[in-house]
Amino acid sequence: MRKRIFSVLLSLGMTISLLAGCGMQNGQGNENTGTTKAEGEEITLMIPDWGVPNETLLEEFTKETGIHVTVNEVSWDDIRDKIAIASSGGATAADVVEVDWSWVGEFYAADWLEPLEVTDQDKEDMPTLSTFTVDGNVLAMPYANDYRLSYYNTKQYEQAGVTKEPETWNEVYEQMKQIKEAGVIEYPFAIPLNAEEGATTSLMWLAYTMNGIVFNEDGTLNRDSILSALEFEKKMIEEELVDPSDKTTSGLDAYRRITSGNASFMTGPTSFVTRSMNEEECQVVGQIQPILVPGKDGKSEKTMALPEAIGVTKFSKHKEAAKKFVKWYTSADIQKKLNETNSTIPTRNSVLEQLVKDGVMQNADAMIEEAKRIESPFPNGVPAYYAEMSNTIYNAVNQMARGELTPEKAFDVMDAKVKELVAQ
Repeated sequence: MRKRIFSVLLSLGMTISLLAGCGMQNGQGNENTGTTKAEGEEITLMIPDWGVPNETLLEEFTKETGIHVTVNEVSWDDIRDKIAIASSGGATAADVVEVDWSWVGEFYAADWLEPLEVTDQDKEDMPTLSTFTVDGNVLAMPYANDYRLSYYNTKQYEQAGVTKEPETWNEVYEQMKQIKEAGVIEYPFAIPLNAEEGATTSLMWLAYTMNGIVFNEDGTLNRDSILSALEFEKKMIEEELVDPSDKTTSGLDAYRRITSGNASFMTGPTSFVTRSMNEEECQVVGQIQPILVPGKDGKSEKTMALPEAIGVTKFSKHKEAAKKFVKWYTSADIQKKLNETNSTIPTRNSVLEQLVKDGVMQNADAMIEEAKRIESPFPNGVPAYYAEMSNTIYNAVNQMARGELTPEKAFDVMDAKVKELVAQ
């Protein structure tokens, strides 16, 4: 993910620095630039670019609470490591931090997050809170909903003579071949294959939607399901239906090929429902159709959710102020505004339904229907060793994509590591 470095001088005299790195609150990190800051409590927020609140929203929060926020914009892939390094040393990477769904087990086991108080009303309105709840403790509040949804370019399909949306993954393959052979798009299928988290989750949702299973009850990988997904990816790569750049670019850049008009089909984040209707983000507005994810014999009955949340670090010296920010940032009003400014999908059902009712979120029928199919591929919850497991999986996927491993060898590498982790 591209890192941006910039600073904005707020009207209250506070400097909000958005840096592609983060400092720890033990005396290290961003140096004082000499800018005079208004009096009041100060907290830091570490978050990827998609979750950064704009200047106007931050000014609103400061005006309401008197609390100043310094935002450290950090690549998603770097955030977990920064939190781990800081927390292991008894310091904090930031008062409020990004908490991905995949980190919950590890962060809870390490005791790195401060439990949050959440009302029953919030729990009812935000179903994905369960993802961030362990042993009755709410460790983070989800701010961006995300589950796998498929998209196709209707104009490109029409130009290639493809007359219907795909129901199965085999139909996806046949349609991609038809589009390529017709000369409409050179690389019609988009999927993350770089050695990063996106390659892991892509393999997981592909196996899950194809076969309804990823992990066995004992936590090990289901061989038949994973191997069939790997073989599908390999076939798409070998027949040059996937852009070679998908092997080296970020997952988000791979997904963006659908909105740039350089891909005809993808399965990816629900945020692309909004992105595909935004002329600033999409070059083919009006051509992208969200649909239910294909399956083995028809539309898949399952999809997996990958929500993003924010939590308060255990070593923060400003926990109450940080909790106020978390509550404000995940409130209904701010979720509406973040959808407008950042294209985030609300985690509050009340907000999502209102946006659709008001016509703010268009083309969302499939998204609402797909939400009813969300299930977890983890029979025993996200394991504490997920990050280590994912590292092995995405490296094996990338090696296969680059021709260094066969699907069978790639599975063997993953399988051996997962079995080792399960046995620990």
